[in-house]
Amino acid sequence: MATATAAQQRRRSPTEPATKWGVPHFRIVHWAFAGPAAALFVFFFAYPLGASLYQSFTSDDGGVQTWAGLAQYRRMLHDPVFWKSLWNTGLLLVFQVPLMIGLALVLACVLNQSWLRFKGTWRIAFFLPSVTMLVAYAVVFRVLLKTDGGMVNQALGWFGVSPVDWLNNPVWARVALIGTITWRWTGYNAVILLAGLQAIPKEQYEAAAIDGAGAVTTFRKIVIPQLRPVILFCSITSTIGTLQLFDENFVLTKGGPDNATMTPVLYLYKVGFDQMDFSYASAIAWAVVLIIGVLSVLQFRFFGQSDRAASTARSERRRG
Repeated sequence: MATATAAQQRRRSPTEPATKWGVPHFRIVHWAFAGPAAALFVFFFAYPLGASLYQSFTSDDGGVQTWAGLAQYRRMLHDPVFWKSLWNTGLLLVFQVPLMIGLALVLACVLNQSWLRFKGTWRIAFFLPSVTMLVAYAVVFRVLLKTDGGMVNQALGWFGVSPVDWLNNPVWARVALIGTITWRWTGYNAVILLAGLQAIPKEQYEAAAIDGAGAVTTFRKIVIPQLRPVILFCSITSTIGTLQLFDENFVLTKGGPDNATMTPVLYLYKVGFDQMDFSYASAIAWAVVLIIGVLSVLQFRFFGQSDRAASTARSERRRG
């Protein structure tokens, strides 16, 4: 009995870590693998994040940072250029994001049709714009939209339309920016929505056909409710991308004319690297983070409430 007890004491539980010098072996192995990644995260993400947050509460007086509290944020409230950049971003969110998501949904529905041939080729063709380099495609559009000699104005001339000053007129500059972004990201969102369409069971389409539902009714009652989480994902990522817009308007218009295409991130860049005011630039960056968080939460709550209402209605129909 004594021998059996000693053997049981020596027998280690499978979940009990082996130890060496009082340190569990599994901790050494885990940190050996996770340590480099954790160090990179701390030095290249966590530390810069914390440093920028601290810097947003300071001011630069003669090269010396001093604590300024909320002075930079109060300055932001009275900065007309910052508010103009938010207004421009709001216009993009109102016009460009719904336009892009709508076109992507139509494109995804077409790509999902059984009669379409060479589906793989079409999907690659529409997805390719999203993998082009941001600066490269913006430069191409800058050449296409030139007032004198641009291909777009040449094409309009064939129909008797006078040349449009795309990049030097505030209204047309916004239109050009919306068209540029829509061209690049519509195919990307269409592929995501296409994956959501292919996840809808075919039995639901068959049941709708048996009930006599037409194409429009099937789209409203089956496709849209089933795609709601995917549309939410595309909407949130598009909103975040719009709030972070920099490359396109920087290359196309430098934020002009008259700040008509200025966005918060481009303004942040100008404040930080043109004016060398990194404290105020950090405050703008954290304001953008706050705006992105608020809009994301609002979108989640809106779509979440719609999903719950739809689920409740379906449950009541089943019980009825």
